[in-house]
Amino acid sequence: MKYFLRLICFCSFIILISCNDSNKASTESSTSTKDSAIATIEIYDSNANEAIDKNASIQIIATGFKWVEGPAWVPAKQMLLFSDVPNNKVYKWTEADSVQLFLSPSGYTGTAPREGEVGSNGLTLDNKGRLLLCQDGDRQIGRLNASLDSPKASYTTITSNYNGKKFNSPNDIVVSKNGSIYFTDPIYGLAKGADDLSRELKFEGLFKVDTTGKTTLLIDSISRPNGVALSNDEKILYVASSDDVHSKWYAYDLNNQGNITGGKVLLDATELKAKAKVQQGCDGFKVDKHGNIFSAGPDGVCIISPQGKLIGLIRVYNKRASNCAFNEIKDVLYVTATDVVLKIKLH
Repeated sequence: MKYFLRLICFCSFIILISCNDSNKASTESSTSTKDSAIATIEIYDSNANEAIDKNASIQIIATGFKWVEGPAWVPAKQMLLFSDVPNNKVYKWTEADSVQLFLSPSGYTGTAPREGEVGSNGLTLDNKGRLLLCQDGDRQIGRLNASLDSPKASYTTITSNYNGKKFNSPNDIVVSKNGSIYFTDPIYGLAKGADDLSRELKFEGLFKVDTTGKTTLLIDSISRPNGVALSNDEKILYVASSDDVHSKWYAYDLNNQGNITGGKVLLDATELKAKAKVQQGCDGFKVDKHGNIFSAGPDGVCIISPQGKLIGLIRVYNKRASNCAFNEIKDVLYVTATDVVLKIKLH
């Protein structure tokens, strides 16, 4: 059943189409330049002005999901991919065709009933343009076998265990220029979290898969490791901790082999989260062309300088931002937040 809600305000209007069919998603388009009902932009430091215009256009481009995550932009197709984790699906959005189902199943390919998070989470492209997925349900990093033009839910396992022990639930992922894969492995996808009987690793890790296919543990001391990204020169690996009490962003120095040589807390979000109206921990993020981090976190998308200063915020109202992605020239940001996807023209 579909329903239509038309809101008329002065010269602009928004059309919202929602559908309860889990194989379909609703799209919302707007002729207004800014949807202040869903998000607004706050500038805390003049350096944020090069990253985003405080009057940037904000649109809801899709809605009607359960929990959206892991957005990835595909330049060759001018297409946004994103996960609906509980529904075990990946959707695609294009300007021409709006939202369409892209993959099902996306994260759990088994037949036995499974509790916990079953779908894919973080998505990215490898250096050959192939789709990589953090598959919560199958507890592995998978690669789509099919073409992005005609996708079929067939996957090759990139890595599924460390020293013979199954991962918890791979969450977010980034690929370096030389093809190394970095990913986080918190316990969020397990039905009973830390106490899940199927849990094999007794820690939550940050891992690297090198170009030979070898999986290496880089860090095992971060509570609830979540978002992960590389600096533009790939000398720093950023990692988010979504710990319930002490949520933080970390910065780790990398050597020429892409291994960690040292690190520090970039920004402690404990107080930010405590004071936030939407108390989301540090989550998925990307790095803009100026080196700033755009990260899902307390009250929306936090804009953080390379020096670790909060310089701005895309405040998302009444929803939890989970992740974001830039287009290829990084002048458009796509944000996943609870059940909607936002498009923000930065300048």
